[in-house]
Amino acid sequence: MKKRALIAICIGIALILIGSVLASVFNSGAEGTKISRISFETANGKLSGLLYMPKGAGADNPRPTVVVTHGYLNSAEMQDANAIELSRRGYVVLALDQYDHGHSDLNNEVYAAFGGETFTGMWFPFWVNSMHDAVAYMYEQPYVLKDEAGNGIIGVTGHSMGGFGSTMALAMDEQEAMETGIRKICCGLTEGSDFSYTGFMGVDVTAADALGGGRTMGKVAAQYDEFFFNAPDAPAGTVRHKDYVSTPDGLAFLQQTESAQANTWYETSDGGKRIIYEPAQTHPWNHFSKITTANAVEFYTEAFKDYNADIRDIAATSQVWQLKEIFECVALVGFVFLIIGVASLLIELPFFNKAKSELQPLPSVTDASSKFGTFALLFCLILLPGIFFSPLMDGGAGSDLVNILFYAGCALGIAGLVGFILSFTQKQNRRNLLVGSIFVMVAGAALAMVAHFPMYETGKYWSALGVNSIAYWTLGCAAIALLAMSVVYVASKANKGVTFRHYGVTFNPVKIVISLLIAIITYAVAYGVLFLMDLIFKADFRIWTFAFKTFDFNIVPVILRYLPTFLAFYIISTASITINTNTEKMQGIKGYLLAIALNAGGGFLWLVYQYGKLFTTGVAAFPGSALSGIVLVAMIPTLSIAAVISRNLYKKTGNIWVPAFLNAFLMTTMTIANTMVAFK
Repeated sequence: MKKRALIAICIGIALILIGSVLASVFNSGAEGTKISRISFETANGKLSGLLYMPKGAGADNPRPTVVVTHGYLNSAEMQDANAIELSRRGYVVLALDQYDHGHSDLNNEVYAAFGGETFTGMWFPFWVNSMHDAVAYMYEQPYVLKDEAGNGIIGVTGHSMGGFGSTMALAMDEQEAMETGIRKICCGLTEGSDFSYTGFMGVDVTAADALGGGRTMGKVAAQYDEFFFNAPDAPAGTVRHKDYVSTPDGLAFLQQTESAQANTWYETSDGGKRIIYEPAQTHPWNHFSKITTANAVEFYTEAFKDYNADIRDIAATSQVWQLKEIFECVALVGFVFLIIGVASLLIELPFFNKAKSELQPLPSVTDASSKFGTFALLFCLILLPGIFFSPLMDGGAGSDLVNILFYAGCALGIAGLVGFILSFTQKQNRRNLLVGSIFVMVAGAALAMVAHFPMYETGKYWSALGVNSIAYWTLGCAAIALLAMSVVYVASKANKGVTFRHYGVTFNPVKIVISLLIAIITYAVAYGVLFLMDLIFKADFRIWTFAFKTFDFNIVPVILRYLPTFLAFYIISTASITINTNTEKMQGIKGYLLAIALNAGGGFLWLVYQYGKLFTTGVAAFPGSALSGIVLVAMIPTLSIAAVISRNLYKKTGNIWVPAFLNAFLMTTMTIANTMVAFK
């Protein structure tokens, strides 16, 4: 076992090093761009970002500059494609962490001006000033080009909320230019944002047009954007097909009156130029797309055409950012190998091996009726998280469909009480039936409570806004799974002599404490390697919207607040994986596939149904589930990796505690580090 653990560690380290080194090579565009993490103080807090400095750029050779930034719940790395391809061609690029995202912080006092601890009071402040403050800093840097009049040759590009921040920066820059005569921003391309939220700040399409100042401006308006670009008469629910250039706002932006074409340049009355790109993509697809990246390159080639003397002439479709993503995914695979290897090695060492328990596999069912019943049960367990995904994530406590869970919890809780009473009349397996009935009562009460009472109220305590709905769904899934396992136990397993040991559950305090120590050490080693790779290579471990990335330690208290929620889920999910894959026929790859299906299958099927209908009919299955569907894309790899860790480590320890603790630490940290965190 030690040999296998050491092999897993070696494979993990090799993949991490190969992935990180090659990701670094392609992050620099394979052309020697220097990348450094910078931070600077502003009137509103601290901003951080990744500065891409092309070879030859500097104070003696200032270049056109682009500030690129991410959307809500993301970080600077989500703009890798634009940052790599623009810097590769010779532009200076700052990939910015917006306030309270990534490594940037907003002064807590700023929230008061927007409504304090309310949802809107915490949601508005970060994007309104982020891009404006970053441009002010970049304008003062000697490597940023200015024209003879002192105007900045700076472009702004932001995705989603970053796009709203870019729109605000353009408008604010023009207002300041009316007093100073200097424009710091000369052009701007937004991705995945219209004027719906900037309108709350007084910058609707009319105001933005009036404050254009002759600049070159563009928008990427995806046809399947989950949020924006809707026609005024569109039905309820925004997850549907769009055609922004045909809407009044789209026409007004292009200064056209009757009709306009996507991907076409239009001159404006103030001497500027504008364009709208309409790729056949979803909202998060924008920042993982060769087409949209080519749009950005083409846009800035045109916008900076008078200042491109030192810019390399590389076709917009010639791109290398995908290789960076591929090798960071290789490093991600290595990260999982490292985690499993370190935990496995610790389990075999003296003292730590006291965490082990004896785990006896259950016999596989053989008769046809039992096989059908087992299949039907597993199918329901896989489907339930998907069935209640939209109600829990979007509806919340007390909504119509969530009330079904409330009544089910109440009914089964009462049934558990009846079973508790009847268990005293049984002569065989009385103890098992008694304990099972108690669990049915507790699980029913827990499900009813989760379904009826709001669990995560936005404020200083639950200050990771995007995590609150995830935590609520997670807690709901935990309650559903616990109730399902309890009912099945009472109905069929108690009489067969199944005990807690078959679920991998031991209540031995020594084993639990040692398991906790193993998880903490493994977690520390894994994140230590991650921080080292970021320091040396500016690489994290990711694929698209899913990433293990570094964080500032001021978010640790927030991680600890959400940790109990995710720990409850991973304790129950690991027990479910244990009882359902610890059979003679579920050895090898079949056991891992079932474990992944139990954790992530329902969510995956929800995505297939949601987006299958969107792409085939133009309207999603749940047209009101915009943000929740996007969030679920990253939750699928989260739950899948957790399932692999659970399956692997419960077999080595004979109990659930090491994988449950480890998954809770890893996934809570990963989730909080990748989102907006206010009031740290």
